[in-house]
Amino acid sequence: MDTTAAAALFAWLDREIWLVTAQAGGRRGGLIATLVAEASIVPDLPRVAVGLARQHHTWELVEASGAFGLHLIGEANLDWVWRFGLVSGHDQDKFAGLETATAATGSPLLAGCIGWLDCRVEARLDTGDRTLYLADVVQGVIANYGPPLTLKRLLQIAPPDRLAELKRQRFCDSHIDAEAIQAWRGGRGGSRR
Repeated sequence: MDTTAAAALFAWLDREIWLVTAQAGGRRGGLIATLVAEASIVPDLPRVAVGLARQHHTWELVEASGAFGLHLIGEANLDWVWRFGLVSGHDQDKFAGLETATAATGSPLLAGCIGWLDCRVEARLDTGDRTLYLADVVQGVIANYGPPLTLKRLLQIAPPDRLAELKRQRFCDSHIDAEAIQAWRGGRGGSRR
């Protein structure tokens, strides 16, 4: 396997930055995600596919509630990247001081983003390091028109200290993910079906 080729191909992509939020049993949380994709070509039946790493507090909340909110964010929401992407919801309430609302699923929703989707999980796939969720979009709002914040743009505008912390956390997460993937593959008899 040529991992250099795979890394180079993925480096050409520029994923949008999404805020994923959820709540269950009085707990709430959110994280920054880039593994978000439209999962239906039927306009009247919108669906999304979202991948969440299993070690995150928000993953626990999505598992418990079967729902989540998705927020497409722009540069005006850069503070949310640091708030929801650099600290753990296990340690603090990431929503402290923010005004939230809820829609059909009860997931916390924030105003001020480009738009949000309220989603109910229809199916899930465990891949060792993360869970891929297929979700029904039960409600959506476009609040502001403008370009979404992308990963490449985020890396360009991040202050040096925040960029260093993003890289440090990605490095740590990659080791956690690698162990989980290997354990998952090992539990499947080593096959790569």
